[in-house]
Amino acid sequence: MRKNLPITTNERLLEDGKSIVSKTDLQGNILYVNPYFIEISGFEEEELIGAPQNIVRHPEMPREAFADMWATLKEGLPWNGLVKNRCKNGDFYWVQANVTPVRENGHAVGYMSVRTRPSREQVQGAESAYRKFSAGQARGLRVHRGAVVRTGLFGWLQGLRDMSVARRLGGTMSVLALMIILGGGLAGHTVMRAGGSPYAVWLGTAAGTLLLLASWALLHASIVAPLQTAIKAVHGLAGGDLDSRIDTSARGDMGLLLQALQQLNVNLRAIIGDVRRNVESMTISTGEIANGNMDLSGRTEAQASALEETASSVEQFAATVRQNADSAANADRQAQSASSIAQRGSNSVQRMGKTMEEIDTASHKIVDIIGLIDGISFQTNILALNAAVEAARAGEQGRGFAVVAAEVRTLAQRSAAAAKDIKGLIDDSRAKVESGNELVRETAQAMGDLGGAVENMAVTMAEITVASNEQSGGIEQLNQAVNAIDETTQQNAALVEQAAAAAENLRDQAVKLSQAVSVFKISYAVTRAPGSAANNGAAPLAARKGARKLALAR
Repeated sequence: MRKNLPITTNERLLEDGKSIVSKTDLQGNILYVNPYFIEISGFEEEELIGAPQNIVRHPEMPREAFADMWATLKEGLPWNGLVKNRCKNGDFYWVQANVTPVRENGHAVGYMSVRTRPSREQVQGAESAYRKFSAGQARGLRVHRGAVVRTGLFGWLQGLRDMSVARRLGGTMSVLALMIILGGGLAGHTVMRAGGSPYAVWLGTAAGTLLLLASWALLHASIVAPLQTAIKAVHGLAGGDLDSRIDTSARGDMGLLLQALQQLNVNLRAIIGDVRRNVESMTISTGEIANGNMDLSGRTEAQASALEETASSVEQFAATVRQNADSAANADRQAQSASSIAQRGSNSVQRMGKTMEEIDTASHKIVDIIGLIDGISFQTNILALNAAVEAARAGEQGRGFAVVAAEVRTLAQRSAAAAKDIKGLIDDSRAKVESGNELVRETAQAMGDLGGAVENMAVTMAEITVASNEQSGGIEQLNQAVNAIDETTQQNAALVEQAAAAAENLRDQAVKLSQAVSVFKISYAVTRAPGSAANNGAAPLAARKGARKLALAR
């Protein structure tokens, strides 16, 4: 026997009103478990499906209990008893196990086990008895159809109490027939010893025996046979075989019982058939919803990703626009500074032009003064010549005066030459000053044009700055709108994922419900066309595409 370890002393109590349900094949391999089985046992569904049922067997359960269970099930009878099971982590839980053969066309094809919460008195009694079996101290005890019973004479008497109706009736009739035969034989022997004829007594005894046997046959046909038919029908219903037919030809109370069972069978067939068809339809619909939600979730996720990339690009573009706006503002400030500098340069050039004009005027005055000096030198030279003439006339007395006159003349000539040189320099300076004035006028004109251009550029840069600021504000609003759309799309994606998870959960629940209902075997024709699932899936898809086109058109 399989021994699952480790084990703990922690007990898990089942909740009232909740049942653990499982289905196995004839070898005890698990085919289906309900969610409460998974919750209590701690195993995953993948670990349970295909595994033997004894994966949850507790090592303290005696082998006699499971041997009795399999022997009872092999007889085609349901088994009911207390079982101690083990959780995956070693904890344990007690259940009231109800195991029933699952039938198809009257033959067992598997087993269904429904486990409920037992009372604490039942648990204590079973635990005490099972402990004796495990310790080898269960002398005088055995497990029979899930119950611990005694052996020996007391057990035989207890077995008489549990004897079937057919055996009780047969035993009773046999005893009565034996008593009639023995009484008739004894009476006939007494009559014969008295000298009479025993044949009349023996004939009456035979007639009474035959009447008793006929009564037994009548009771068997009217009570035992219908009761066995009812038990077989109930076992079939318990095993989920709703295709079985119940013979309702009997009359009387047993006939009413069989008719009620037949009506129950018909009602269950109708209800379970409707439920199964609705479950199949719901499974298809939930599958389409789940697939549609998964597709929508994928598209929404892709849209959210694309929108997130768009938001990132818009953010980068906004940063670039803000940088351009800052650069434009900086260029505007520089243009304004350049305009101011150009204005100051123009003013300086204008002042320099005025200075050059003043220099030119001063040069004219200097020329006039040089002309005056030149005239004075010429007159001085004339006077010196006259003085020299007079000194020559004076002879020896005017000789000294002649020397002075010569010196004066020389000085006058030198002054005239110097004045001439200065005049040449002044003329040259005047020419250069005139050229400088022309350059200053041209420079002033250029500076004026530059100042105007810089002012125009400053105005243009100011307009660019205003436009960049407006563009930056618009991009910022666009960025906020894209971020809001991105956030909404993320929320929609989360909602779509929740809807997809809910639809997937609903589909799983529909599958589990279909598996649970599959316990009941019903033969009915499936009229759904093979392509109906695809057509049903295409219709919602076309509707979704039409709705999307309508939304885009709006």
